[in-house]
Amino acid sequence: MKKLLVAVALGATIVSSQAFAQDDQGAQDPQGGGGRRGGWMQKDMTRQQAQQMADALFQRLDTNHDGTLTRQEADQAAAQFGDRGTRMVDRMFAGTQSITLQQAEAQALARFDREDLNHDGVVSASERQQMRAQRQANRAQDPGQ
Repeated sequence: MKKLLVAVALGATIVSSQAFAQDDQGAQDPQGGGGRRGGWMQKDMTRQQAQQMADALFQRLDTNHDGTLTRQEADQAAAQFGDRGTRMVDRMFAGTQSITLQQAEAQALARFDREDLNHDGVVSASERQQMRAQRQANRAQDPGQ
């Protein structure tokens, strides 16, 4: 159960960032019922929900509850998820050794705003799919990413 909660929290904070931009075949069911990434990844998400999910992840990963998430705390949790977790932590910390709740929220909301293509305050499954396709096309053009 603990691993499941951490997995959901890791996924939630990144909404649909590059950590989940793997091959998307089989995840096309808009109701989230049949694909590899069904469930919340296929549901519409508001900006407020994205912020709440980022807050929940931060609280979960900040194991000593001091209000600062260290790289060490995040690395320990991400180790359970292999390369995906490592890439997420690398992006989250971007050369720093710690982040605050406000910084984590700002990152999550910036990602949300980038993915809210029509700027209606909701990231839909189709917007996620468009962003995934764009990232995959960018990686194909620049394999070093």
